[in-house]
Amino acid sequence: MLQPVIMAGGSGSRLWPLSRQLNPKQFLPLTEPQLTMLQATIKRLDGLACSQPLLICNEQHRFLAATQLKQLGMDDTRIILEPCGRNTAPAIALAAIKLHTIGQDPLLLILPADHQIADTNAFHASLEAAIPLAEAGKLVTFGIVPTAAETGYGYIQLGERMGDRAFAVNRFVEKPDAATASDYVSSGQYLWNSGMFLFRSSRYLEELAEHRPDILTACQQAALANAYDLLFTRVDADAFAGCPDESIDYAVMENTADAVVVSLEAGWSDIGSWSALWETSTKDANGNATQGDTLAHDSHNTLVRAEHRLVATLGVDDLIIIETKDAVLVAHKDRSQDVKALVEQLKTTGRQETISHREVYRPWGVYDSIDHGHRYQVKHITVKPGAKLSLQMHHHRAEHWIVVCGTAKVTNGDKTYLVTENQSSYIPVGQIHTLENPGVIDLQLIEVQSGSYLGEDDIVRFEDRYGRVEKAAVDTRAVTHLK
Repeated sequence: MLQPVIMAGGSGSRLWPLSRQLNPKQFLPLTEPQLTMLQATIKRLDGLACSQPLLICNEQHRFLAATQLKQLGMDDTRIILEPCGRNTAPAIALAAIKLHTIGQDPLLLILPADHQIADTNAFHASLEAAIPLAEAGKLVTFGIVPTAAETGYGYIQLGERMGDRAFAVNRFVEKPDAATASDYVSSGQYLWNSGMFLFRSSRYLEELAEHRPDILTACQQAALANAYDLLFTRVDADAFAGCPDESIDYAVMENTADAVVVSLEAGWSDIGSWSALWETSTKDANGNATQGDTLAHDSHNTLVRAEHRLVATLGVDDLIIIETKDAVLVAHKDRSQDVKALVEQLKTTGRQETISHREVYRPWGVYDSIDHGHRYQVKHITVKPGAKLSLQMHHHRAEHWIVVCGTAKVTNGDKTYLVTENQSSYIPVGQIHTLENPGVIDLQLIEVQSGSYLGEDDIVRFEDRYGRVEKAAVDTRAVTHLK
């Protein structure tokens, strides 16, 4: 039986302003309106004989990932948390080591969470062709039959035929220039490197031990922590931070004598840029791909995504126009790969728009920062049924809560009481407090903050059902007077 390992790390900065540090592209519904990229990757496994997926993601995305799995009815899927990004070779090692410690040695199906595959049946067929090779000890990668001389992908040169759709790997090639890419495609001897793999767990660890023992040792040390928190498996942060940052291609696949590539022709795209999304999207008679409230007049070959308001175009061609609540991107389609440089420029100026959207997801729900100014901030907060915010206090701000839908159970100092629609509650500076939704519908409220500092880091948590309490806060709670 296959063990899918879903790689849900990465920032997707080329898809800014939709993709942000705290909500990157794998958690967004880019290619299917009802499914995020992660969810579509998991649904693509339907019909295969495989175990429940093992997910690997960055620690700061843990609740976002868990929520999206829960939406698929996967309430008990294990999630390995990376305390920091160290590329694919260490991430896969963590999964293999975890399985090894519980006595399992399955075939690992390594899948990035942010790829599109239009033809699921063709994907399954290539996978079936790869399974016997992986069972025989080969390390299989999937090569995409190229449709153009693409310079944004790595290439795999085919060697000796190994069976149906399968070839020995002659060599891996870095992203080429346009002329070289054209030669590769016309030769018929090269495939795009997809970043998907299939191999026995123990074989990967053997190859890693031979070619990159430093990575293996660091991951083994990190995995010794083996700490469990809700659905999450945590590793030692310091040990993992000391692990080399390396891809599986460099660490293993380019060094092993057992690399095999299986061809895949299934409408694949890594959706690595806005132009790539335009290419895979349904278009109108003028080549425009639009989503949301849009109006295109005398416009051609343009991608327009309107998230929250009407976006109209007139007399434009070959543009990317992306509108969100707090940012708008307008770029020429040929420059979509350069969005990453734009994001880096925004980071150097400390702009919040690279980190999160106005809407920020929490394990208990979501909040939208709808207005702010000198010494005040206004949020629209939604708390899921049965969910509860941490018991907390703020050193620099007071809060006023006005319930607009549902019922809130408020703890305010030594008092606990219900607040219903059109009622409000005031939380003074320094007051220990919490908020819970005891009902069966979403609790919606308006929060008005006022004070000298309104940053999200002015939160001291004392108790939290989601494991977000620091030891210092617990110690503080022990000496805090609360009747």
